Amino acid sequence: MVSTVTNTDVKQKDVDQAVVVAVTFAAVFEPETEDGSSIYRLGVALPLVQVLQRVNERLLEKNPAEHQLFDVILITTESWQQQQNSSIINSTRHHGLEVGRFCFSTEEDYIESLMQNNVQLFLTTDGNEALQATQQGVPSALLDTNWVSCPSEQLRVLFCEKAIFQLNMGSTEASKKSAQNFLAHLGQMKQKFGVFDSPLCFTLVTSHGGKDNCCCALKSLRSLGVSVDEAYCLGGAPRGPILSLLRPHFLLSDGFSLLEG
Repeated sequence: MVSTVTNTDVKQKDVDQAVVVAVTFAAVFEPETEDGSSIYRLGVALPLVQVLQRVNERLLEKNPAEHQLFDVILITTESWQQQQNSSIINSTRHHGLEVGRFCFSTEEDYIESLMQNNVQLFLTTDGNEALQATQQGVPSALLDTNWVSCPSEQLRVLFCEKAIFQLNMGSTEASKKSAQNFLAHLGQMKQKFGVFDSPLCFTLVTSHGGKDNCCCALKSLRSLGVSVDEAYCLGGAPRGPILSLLRPHFLLSDGFSLLEG
């Protein structure tokens, strides 16, 4: 059974305008607690959660009445995690993470929790979870533990036409529409800042197809109101070196249904 707990330590976001991002417990925390306590150690998603918080701060600095903010929720996807609700809430408060809500669900009903909370982007380290969410129309992206991002003042998003984990076979029209809506929100947030002072940085990487493929991808993104800061056409070269250099917070690919029509 799904249960949702509001974090009273955090000012709640506007439900009509906020961009809801759900991050799994397994991405935010390690399964082990700190020595002699019930506080969980921080996981691979820490830089991401911190930079989403920083983007919100920058948006509010520019306009104190801003309502188009990231609303981060933490979701459990396994039964044993659901049973650790008190420890999870205390760990989040201990580490000062701006999580608006806690959704305690299991492997059987976490999709229901995502849909109930109008999640616009689901971030996980589990490929099966991302695939299942995508099939149900919830845009998803993988946090790869092999290239954890460093702390940053900018949210670095990388758009790519191929996934490290192939999720495109699970894409649906509902997922595609939701993904495009999420992209439109990102573009609107970025447009609130100048070219040189934005807390959001977008990069496009195409692996195949030459400059024509890259131009097509750029046009698709621009049609959704998204302008990229950099674009790389690899022409068949390995993507690993550029990923290690750019170190994005997350990668959005075909499984996210981004670059199609």
